[in-house]
Amino acid sequence: MSKTPKKFYAVAKGLKPGIYPTWFGADGAEAQVKGIQGAKFKGFPTREEAEEWIASPETGFSRPKPELKKPMLSSHRPEEDIVIYTDGSALNNPGPGGYGVVIQYQGKMIQELSGGFQCTTNNRMELLACIMGLRNFQEKKTITLYSDSKYVVDGITKKWAQGWRKRGWKKSNGENALNPDLWEQLLSLTEYHQVDFRWVKGHAGNPGNERCDVLANTEAAKSGLPIDKGYKKQL
Repeated sequence: MSKTPKKFYAVAKGLKPGIYPTWFGADGAEAQVKGIQGAKFKGFPTREEAEEWIASPETGFSRPKPELKKPMLSSHRPEEDIVIYTDGSALNNPGPGGYGVVIQYQGKMIQELSGGFQCTTNNRMELLACIMGLRNFQEKKTITLYSDSKYVVDGITKKWAQGWRKRGWKKSNGENALNPDLWEQLLSLTEYHQVDFRWVKGHAGNPGNERCDVLANTEAAKSGLPIDKGYKKQL
């Protein structure tokens, strides 16, 4: 029996990321990845499978929002050129979840990122928000990252995650450390960039944190969200 031909091509990294119904031609997937170093793409028999893959955390795909001109008030100090605010949410935890990211440069909000999954946890979305924010920078940067998650901030600053990784993703008591797929990505990014993780109290009127909360909850409330395969593997 012959194989079903692939009809949809998902381009996660290329000239113009997205889903393409054809490979050849100026409007096809080939034109988006040919000659692009580090291009990431894959073919699928259905659009649904292509969209699920491109939205998964491992592809690094995100839909950046256009640059905004109005500055966002923040509590960051003048010397902090690049500031990232992050937040994650999971309704009923576990349940439908989303993440939100606000990126500021010299006190002005320049980009927002967000995404969601049909069943995940709050901690996974908190981690993914940090990952997506840091992935936005290809060159090494000095970044101040604000999160209202003690799980994330303490995991990095108190070197819990480094210890879990050294023990093969085991806690000191021998139990499995959760979310190793996301912790591995976050640790790699913090070893590439110089990141200062800082905890900020949630729902306390901080504009950056409040905006991330709105983005995360908006994504969590959407229908047709993709599957968080990393969470599914832990069940």
